[in-house]
Amino acid sequence: MSRRKEFVVGVSGASGAPYARRLLEVLADEATVHLVVTKQARAIATHEGVRYDDLDVIVHPDSDLAAAIASGSHRSDGMAVVPCSTKTLASIAHGLSASLLARAADVTLKERRPLVLLVREMPLSRVHLRNMLAADEAGATVMVASPGFYGRPKTVDDLVEMVVGRVLDHLGVEHALGPRWEGYDA
Repeated sequence: MSRRKEFVVGVSGASGAPYARRLLEVLADEATVHLVVTKQARAIATHEGVRYDDLDVIVHPDSDLAAAIASGSHRSDGMAVVPCSTKTLASIAHGLSASLLARAADVTLKERRPLVLLVREMPLSRVHLRNMLAADEAGATVMVASPGFYGRPKTVDDLVEMVVGRVLDHLGVEHALGPRWEGYDA
């Protein structure tokens, strides 16, 4: 008997709530989704006009370190932190599990499951770059919210689709979001 796929999505306090919203929409159609949103991320999402409360996901308070997703014995198929603030990046890169979001990421790494961190910051300082390298060395996939333009996007939604599609690729989720590079005639 096969089980339904299950993913954890963390949303931390960086601009980029539309990325999280779209990722949640796609994953909720395919899998059971656990959602952890930091206090700062909720405030930024409100400012950016994005809501998460109408989605079919299991919501956990960031303060609930006793949640099932805080344990390695809870099976999931991976986790994404979208967007990932540099504060959250630093916590994950250095194993500081003071919140549920950071603990769930720590568990994902220690269980050798896919972890995607979509960092939304620019420019990047040396501290940010070192933390990205540390997260990569720990087993995370570090991405920056940087869409390509070869698909000739016409809307902001087109840009969001491309970035979310790349996150889904690294979680092993089939999708039809955004164009794929097909090459060009030289």
